[in-house]
Amino acid sequence: MRIPLTQYGRRELLLATVVFGALTATGAWLFWPAALLPAAAWALVVMFFRDPPRQAEGDGFLAPADGKVVDVTPVGADGRLRTEGTRIGIFMSLLDCHVNRSPCAAAVAAIEHHDGGYLDARRPEASQANESATILLTHTRGGRQFQVVVRQIAGLVARRIVTDLRVGQQLAAGQRIGMIKFGSRVEVLLPAELIGRIGVQVGQTVRAGRTVLVHPPGQEAPS
Repeated sequence: MRIPLTQYGRRELLLATVVFGALTATGAWLFWPAALLPAAAWALVVMFFRDPPRQAEGDGFLAPADGKVVDVTPVGADGRLRTEGTRIGIFMSLLDCHVNRSPCAAAVAAIEHHDGGYLDARRPEASQANESATILLTHTRGGRQFQVVVRQIAGLVARRIVTDLRVGQQLAAGQRIGMIKFGSRVEVLLPAELIGRIGVQVGQTVRAGRTVLVHPPGQEAPS
């Protein structure tokens, strides 16, 4: 079975194939059980860079990442959203697919990079302390424009954030926007006016481009 792989991991996949391939061959030549460990490590790298096709569903705001919801927190007007709203944080483990996707149809208004540390991305303080990329999106609903914020946050193991966007770009809901390599956190910040009902809770597993995080006002709740 063919595993779809992301273009964002070409360099790492090539390097892993060369290094782990050589180690596997050497192990098989010297003592065949020794070949199992590098072969398994190569398989894990391949699985990390998998990129399964996704079809966005529903009219709500979608999860930007695979993983587990680690916080659903109110935010004030003094934050990056510049209005009252809600922040939903998703932690991606090493076993999750790490390709990130847009939570909604929107235009890219700005992309900001922030230097920082590498705390465990499950900790709430990692949101402000860690290296991150902030993506400001302009979402149109009901004839009005709203700001939606997506933040890619490095974690304890993550050392590279890929933001594959340009200012002015038009995005479809569920469209690929980049990835964070080797464990991390992604957040969505939505203004209160766009929130009818929050569809997830802390501890819930979500899928990028598929799981509806927030149902907008007036949308009928799923049965």
